[in-house]
Amino acid sequence: MASSSNNSPSFKIILGSSSPTRRAILSDMGYQFATMSADIDERAIRREKPEELVKALAEAKADAIKLNLVDGCGDGDSRDRPTLLITSDQVMVSKGAIRERPRSTEEAREFIKGYSGDRAFAVNYVLVTNLSTGGRKGGWDIPEICFHHIPHEFIEEIVKEGDMTCVAGGLKLTHPSVLPFIRELVGTADSVRGLPRELTEKLIRESLEATS
Repeated sequence: MASSSNNSPSFKIILGSSSPTRRAILSDMGYQFATMSADIDERAIRREKPEELVKALAEAKADAIKLNLVDGCGDGDSRDRPTLLITSDQVMVSKGAIRERPRSTEEAREFIKGYSGDRAFAVNYVLVTNLSTGGRKGGWDIPEICFHHIPHEFIEEIVKEGDMTCVAGGLKLTHPSVLPFIRELVGTADSVRGLPRELTEKLIRESLEATS
């Protein structure tokens, strides 16, 4: 379990994610936390609707991490102060189709071409599990991204580079080189990046209120 500085004196947070972006967002929110990753096969979990898929994946991540904590005897400190586990998942939806992390350059190219001159939705689900009580609070945040035309040359360049496409939906939307092709964002940048701040704050607050 990796740690980000010292935990809050009144409660602890575990971020159940290996994503540097989610770690950065939670840190920017002023929280101190530890990190754990869930070892699950995400492709084995399928749902027809994107909202149901991200919820199922966030729940599966929480269940896997809880099991690891039990197997490792957990943290005895959780009896003295609440411990909150934050897990989340995101998929993009374009032309009615769910877009997860592309499995090939061809798939990444297809995803990005589909965004050009159109719109897409970043479907997020955040789950806060109170490990001290077993209670769960979760919710969705779904920003809409409207795109200008994305030139073929730009698509080929970032697909060849690879680093820009290794995310849900196949395109790092907040990267400076991508921003000129975004016509409008209905929502927040942190939600597009994978951890909506306002929703996460709300769920943390509700989880702590349920404890007191």
